[in-house]
Amino acid sequence: MLNVLVNTSTSRDRLRSLCFTAGALLFLGLGGCATNPVTGEQDFVMFGEDTELQMGRENHPKIITEYGRYKDEALQAYVQSVGERLAAVSHRDNLTYRFTVLDSPVINAFALPGGYIYITRGLMAYLNSEAELAAVLGHEIGHVTARHGVRQQSAAQASSLGYTLGSLLIPELRGAGAQNIFNMLGGALLSGYGREHELESDRLGAEYLAKSDYNPKAMISVISVLKNQEEFAAAQAKKQGREYQGYHGLFASHPDNDTRLQQVVSQASQYADANKNGHLDRSAYLNHIEGMTFGDSQEQGIRSNNHFYHLAMRFAVDFPEQWQINNNPTSLQAMSANGEAFMEMGADDLNLKLSPEQFIKQRLKVSDLRSGEKLNSHGLQGFTGITFTKGKPIRIGVVYLNDKAFIFFGGTKDNATFNGYDKEFLSTIKSLHSLRDDETRLAQELKIHIQTVRNGDTFQSLAKQSRISNSPVDQLRLLNDAYPNGQLVSGQRIKQVK
Repeated sequence: MLNVLVNTSTSRDRLRSLCFTAGALLFLGLGGCATNPVTGEQDFVMFGEDTELQMGRENHPKIITEYGRYKDEALQAYVQSVGERLAAVSHRDNLTYRFTVLDSPVINAFALPGGYIYITRGLMAYLNSEAELAAVLGHEIGHVTARHGVRQQSAAQASSLGYTLGSLLIPELRGAGAQNIFNMLGGALLSGYGREHELESDRLGAEYLAKSDYNPKAMISVISVLKNQEEFAAAQAKKQGREYQGYHGLFASHPDNDTRLQQVVSQASQYADANKNGHLDRSAYLNHIEGMTFGDSQEQGIRSNNHFYHLAMRFAVDFPEQWQINNNPTSLQAMSANGEAFMEMGADDLNLKLSPEQFIKQRLKVSDLRSGEKLNSHGLQGFTGITFTKGKPIRIGVVYLNDKAFIFFGGTKDNATFNGYDKEFLSTIKSLHSLRDDETRLAQELKIHIQTVRNGDTFQSLAKQSRISNSPVDQLRLLNDAYPNGQLVSGQRIKQVK
């Protein structure tokens, strides 16, 4: 979410101009203005509701393929029930909404047109009440009810089509300079829409919370949770000597004391029962996330500092210390703290009985391998060497384990630094080994457990009992909305990770 509000009157003038211009350029056949379900005003759209629904239907399976659906039907049903409670009081209660918990540790939530709404278990781990869950879902429902996805897509296509058709009629528009100017104007328009849409979704989310008897201030507490996450991530990056990229997802650009946000939340009170403050339902929420996976899933493999363990495939591998490891569906990617070097590791089935050297030549189609050498580490056979891609040296390694060929690539941004990192590339390739018995526990996923604070408990004492390996005290504080220096209260129900 971006933090700059577009002037409303300017936006309306721009919209009227866009509707008129696009309508003329598109011969009134490819687009037009439609009544916004929320505001009742005219919006430029190029898609009818049928197309909007089709966009959601067609892309929903792609989202599930990319992230995976979290396999806890009780939790899925709970999130669906909270979402439906909000959707019932929304501006488009005629839609069938589908709320899905994604099996991802990434902290995020988003919506597709047509009522498909997603929240990751990674975000759910850090929420602390049903009202906060409702705040996230309500915000995303707001994107759907106000047709933000359709309006954004329409603006993008109008920008492109407007130039294409306009250049047929006006020769001066055909030059590269005019194209660049048009692209900049289109980009500015889309950026403005994005900022306006996000605040509108905050307002709608707060309204739906109040109408559903939730406390609309939960919208602000969610932002506080995410801001703490951002602060922690920045501190971790600094400690590791790498640049913090920033989080660009849900609520990311809102300070929790933002004046406009406070205003839209305050306005929602008109929809609430004057005799009620609105529910938070902390206990109900904690009960439902008991046993939820925290961090990497066992199915996808577990990262622990610079180590990676995979229980199903029975292997482990070590990357250089302080490197950032990304666990993707088909590969592991790792990058040095300063961003100068990278590695990627994947696995492929063995079919023909080839030697590792032959595998590189025949399966990977690398015929110019230099400085080749056989590997025999941890009892595993392999081969490694250096090839060049677009003039850059790349370390390639293949190691056989069971019926898989584990394939490694290592490289650097600058050729001059390659030799300095090549020892680390080789060390990682040689570190691959069968999962040992003492590593089996490390390959098992972490789970959230709810427990009651006893006299004498501290975050420090709980951290010693936790399986969180990276900054456990800070992480437990983040999980329990006590970051950076909050303390436990006897009798309080909290999240522990084991």
